[in-house]
Amino acid sequence: MSQPRTSSPSPQARPEAGFAPAFAALCLGAAAMGISPIFVRYASADVGPFASAFWRVFLALPFLYAWMRIAEARAPAGSPRRSFPAATVLAGLAFTGDLFFWHLSILGTTVANATFFATTAPFFVVMITWLVLRQRVSSATVLGLVICLLGGAALIGQSLQVDPARILGDLYGVATAFFFGLYFLFVGKARAAAGAARVTFESGVVTSAALLVVALALDGRILPQTWPGLAALVAMALVSHAGGQGLLSVALGRLPPVFSSLVIFLEAVVAALFGWLLMGEALTPVQALGGAAILAGIWTARPRAGG
Repeated sequence: MSQPRTSSPSPQARPEAGFAPAFAALCLGAAAMGISPIFVRYASADVGPFASAFWRVFLALPFLYAWMRIAEARAPAGSPRRSFPAATVLAGLAFTGDLFFWHLSILGTTVANATFFATTAPFFVVMITWLVLRQRVSSATVLGLVICLLGGAALIGQSLQVDPARILGDLYGVATAFFFGLYFLFVGKARAAAGAARVTFESGVVTSAALLVVALALDGRILPQTWPGLAALVAMALVSHAGGQGLLSVALGRLPPVFSSLVIFLEAVVAALFGWLLMGEALTPVQALGGAAILAGIWTARPRAGG
């Protein structure tokens, strides 16, 4: 899969420029984001779904701001630090769309269906990169994506349900994947103008402002009513947003967005593991093979020096 014009990778996207720590950040970010459904489940008794999405981002902002100030105080003179460039604003809006349609999908179809369709985000990243940006996509990346999709189907497929009554919820899941794919591409672009901390903080400001409007319009329960509910929201903000999205921004400064988008499959693996360990949800041999296939697909698609 290729086009005549091949764009040169930016210095941040070269695999030889610190691949191992960037990949480690990517994996840790996936783990942090993968546990978010557990926090949502605990918080759901206190606040509505859109309100929980708002609190997830908003409560993380003070910590992200502190990270930004510390990181920029230690950065060499002349390091890029543009405030709210277009790519960062678009990343925030894309993540708003991701969380908005994700919760609509959860409400409109089964959790398994919503999760499966959300994991197709890398497909949209590949197609936008190839067809819209007209950049070359390596055959190894395409093969890795196919392996990951098959692994995701095996991991979640036993719980998938085909029901015409849920078609709208399934389409919301596809929209979730589309917006998450855009988020990867915009964050990758924004990292050329600012550091990971600034991109994560400023995109979070945009996302939280947009989600507050959504929550006030669509949710009847905005404020948490119990300490356990508040604790779940704070944990989701610190672990899943500040930790997960922050580590993702770090990784996108050095890894190509097309490859990095495969992290969404790791989220499915981590979510299944946490569901097994914390919620007692069964993990079958077929699901275990699906998880292994996802890891194999990511390894197949990894950036290669000179590739």
